[in-house]
Amino acid sequence: IAVLTSGGDAPGMNAAIRGVVRSALAEGLEVFGIYDGYQGLYNNKIKPLNRYSVSDVINRGGTFLGSARFPEFKDPNVRAKCAEILRSHGIDALVVIGGDGSYMGAKLLTEEHGFPCVGLPGTIDNDVAGTDYTIGYQTALQTAVDAIDRLRDTSSSHQRISIV
Repeated sequence: IAVLTSGGDAPGMNAAIRGVVRSALAEGLEVFGIYDGYQGLYNNKIKPLNRYSVSDVINRGGTFLGSARFPEFKDPNVRAKCAEILRSHGIDALVVIGGDGSYMGAKLLTEEHGFPCVGLPGTIDNDVAGTDYTIGYQTALQTAVDAIDRLRDTSSSHQRISIV
């Protein structure tokens, strides 16, 4: 299998990648990381992952695989090339971590090329249908709340009003 992150990054993506890699390895599967999302797939930026590849990523923000927006993926010829690249590596399933746009790309790979894809909702927007919370939403929300609390404290200390 292969795993990629696509679109905007979100806190928790590295933990999700680690979970995918470790679970797949426990089942005896070979795992590949696709660097820089669908753009990296198109450019064949694919490397094998092992337990050491993900051993120090769980507490780091963002995604160590990198991410990129790649509007060219809307082109059927680009998707065909990507499916061919996946198969040339012996990859027979793809895990996509991202939001709605990432899911649409995965859906089209499945519909057009019969390529099995699994989506993990990873976006701070919390706008993916079918799930109550997305990977990254809670951390992003808490970060914003903490920042507003600190601003309130500073404003209060100086008898000022702050508008957020």
